[in-house]
Amino acid sequence: MKLSDFDFDLPETSIALRPARPRDSAKLLHLDADGRISDRGVLDLPELLQPGDLLVFNDTRVIPAALSATRPARAVGGGGDVQVEINLHKRVDEARWRAFARPGKRLKEGDQIVFKGGLSARVEDKAEGGDIGLIFDQSGTDLDRVIVSAGVPPLPPYIASKRAPDDADLEDYQTIYADPNKSGSVAAPTAGLHFTDRLMRALKAREVKQAHITLHVGAGTFLPVKTENVLDHQMHAEWYEIDETAAQAIAETRAAGGRIIAVGTTALRSLESAADEAGHIVAHSRETSIFITPGYRFKCVDALMTNFHLPKSTLFMLVSAFCGLDKMQQAYGHAIAGGYRFFSYGDSSLLERERS
Repeated sequence: MKLSDFDFDLPETSIALRPARPRDSAKLLHLDADGRISDRGVLDLPELLQPGDLLVFNDTRVIPAALSATRPARAVGGGGDVQVEINLHKRVDEARWRAFARPGKRLKEGDQIVFKGGLSARVEDKAEGGDIGLIFDQSGTDLDRVIVSAGVPPLPPYIASKRAPDDADLEDYQTIYADPNKSGSVAAPTAGLHFTDRLMRALKAREVKQAHITLHVGAGTFLPVKTENVLDHQMHAEWYEIDETAAQAIAETRAAGGRIIAVGTTALRSLESAADEAGHIVAHSRETSIFITPGYRFKCVDALMTNFHLPKSTLFMLVSAFCGLDKMQQAYGHAIAGGYRFFSYGDSSLLERERS
């Protein structure tokens, strides 16, 4: 498979810079298992599902992982102070994080960088693409508190390049069901941003069941593919957890003939990482670097609610694997012509795959 197979033209005007208000007023493109496309709204979701279906949500909480920092002037050969933008992307331990730095070329191993609130860190190592290792001078919950006070929501580049994060993003870029005890994502599971208390009540009245799992969204979800041969791309690992309650709900739904509907690609990737060849899931936690491309055999998930993804991204490859590349190209062409809003703050889709 070539990277160019997953390209498409997207007008700049299709990129959403703010979410729909209210959240559940967004459009919803429905692609059924036979490839039929219909234009709906997110509030129509309950009638598109059946009693006994199970929605699986990712309840991770986004941290304010975008931070501004200063690299003080070096004593020898370093020039003056340098302003650096830091985006945390994976926690290593109580005091260490992996991060993307811009401009990364202005940093060296051993440099100290200083953040707001008196927080500082040392550059432990450097990798490709501005990826650096940081050792902070605080750890554990003390470090968490300073990051919350010093950071801002880690908006994707296609939004952050056009406007700065503001107070509205603190709420907009967080699902209503994010668990305060499960902080750790550096990007939102954006399919879940459409849900409101009103929609949740309607789903309950429809007797659609719910389960929660956790995947801390990191670099693996949003890093661009740079290899023309798609299969040469290496996904970064992300941590996920499926507890006993969720595993039991999934098993009971499958046994009763209900469908498993993943809310977002992160929920889907967690479920498919956990499922055995028969689709059974047991409670556990570990990292996953699963990379789903056309030809993958889905073991657990029957339908997927997801936003519209970037051209040539691993997520567009995933939905193309789920429904077929031809169907997704047709659906995305329909969405662009119909004025759907794309990416993190954009509209949504409900994608059904053929059940074997």
